[in-house]
Amino acid sequence: MAGALNMIKLCVGADEVEDLVVWQRQRMEEHAAAGRPAIPRHVTRMWPKRAAEILDGGSLYWVFRGEIRARQRITGFEEVFGEDGIRRCAIQLDPEVVLTRVRPRRAFQGWRYLASDDAPDDLASTGAEDRAALPEALRRHLDDIGIG
Repeated sequence: MAGALNMIKLCVGADEVEDLVVWQRQRMEEHAAAGRPAIPRHVTRMWPKRAAEILDGGSLYWVFRGEIRARQRITGFEEVFGEDGIRRCAIQLDPEVVLTRVRPRRAFQGWRYLASDDAPDDLASTGAEDRAALPEALRRHLDDIGIG
C-alpha cells in the first residue's frame, strides 16, 4: 500500500474490533433485506478533497479506545442526504476488517488523512498471522514490550 493516502476515524460506540464487525454485519443484513446494496459504509459530513488519492489503494484506519487497531480498504465515496436534507459523504468500505499493529492515537473529531508512512502495518504483513488468533490483551502486551 506504499504511497496510498488513508483516512483515520474514531470508532465511536465500539470498544473492540469485533464490535465494529458485528455492527457492520447487522447493517449489511438490514440493507440486503431492504433491497439496498449490502456494503459497509460510514457516513460523514465532510467530503474528502483528496478522494482520488484515497481511492488509489487507501484504507480507513479505525481507532478504538485511543489505539489504532484495524483498517478497511476504501472502495468508493457516495453522496447521500440525511433526513435533514443535508448532503453527506458515505465512505464505502471493503467488508474485510484487517487487524493492524496497535498504535496509540489521541482523540480527535471527525476524520483525518493518514499518510501510508504513518499507518501501522497489518498483523499479517509483519509475519504475525497467528497473532490475530491471540486474545486482544495478550496482543497489546506483546506490542507494549516490543515483540511483534
